Amino acid sequence: MEIINVFLTPSAWLALLTLVFLEIVLGIDNIMFLSIMTNKLPPEQQKKGRTIGLALAMIARILLLFGISLLMKLTQPIATIAWEWVNCSITGQSVIILAGGLFLLYKSVSEIHQKLEYREENEFKPSKNSFFMITLQIVALDIVFSLDSVLTAVGMVSFDTFGQLGAMTIMTLAIVAAIVIMLVFSGSVSKFVNDHPSIQMLALSFLILISVALLIEAGHLSRLVIFDTEIKEIPKGYIYFAIGFSLLVEALNIKAQKKRK
Repeated sequence: MEIINVFLTPSAWLALLTLVFLEIVLGIDNIMFLSIMTNKLPPEQQKKGRTIGLALAMIARILLLFGISLLMKLTQPIATIAWEWVNCSITGQSVIILAGGLFLLYKSVSEIHQKLEYREENEFKPSKNSFFMITLQIVALDIVFSLDSVLTAVGMVSFDTFGQLGAMTIMTLAIVAAIVIMLVFSGSVSKFVNDHPSIQMLALSFLILISVALLIEAGHLSRLVIFDTEIKEIPKGYIYFAIGFSLLVEALNIKAQKKRK
């Protein structure tokens, strides 16, 4: 009955729609990584890889959401460094984001190296364990992306306004709806990325940009100060603007190439 009463208010629907939009925006980097990784699989397994990857992303987000009390404890300092030139308070949350940023940076750079340096006969050849290993890597990044997504959801929905059960319901529905929408369009996005080598390289460059942003965010969450200069978080709007502008320029290049042909 409490949940029904919550959804009778316009503010609940507004919060739900806003959160769905934000979850999709925050999932763009996840879809790009997913498209690049599943491209390594045989064509008949790529759709299965995308479905499992997004399904695991949804499960990870919901589990993190219901483990919110533990999530909040991750913001408490677990170690402190106070040297002459560097000061920081390391938290569990910053460690997770740092590890995810380093992993994403490694994968992005190695993928670019493979595409630029390896010859066709040396390219990745799927093996029996390929699906498992690629899925494992997708899950590892899903956890990092999910942490950012859940923190955004918690910051957007007020427990005081909607109550504990109502707020949890809104956040859960938003996560499920966003994943379903991404699943519907992930095939088209993946096909477009895989059909255009320049888009693949652009997407890998985006992942490097996102990984650097994660590293800076980890420093910001740790309140890292180097030579009396505090590390500030990069506003997400700057990153999404850079990605959007780059995609617009590339879209114009693709259109121009089609006209020349």
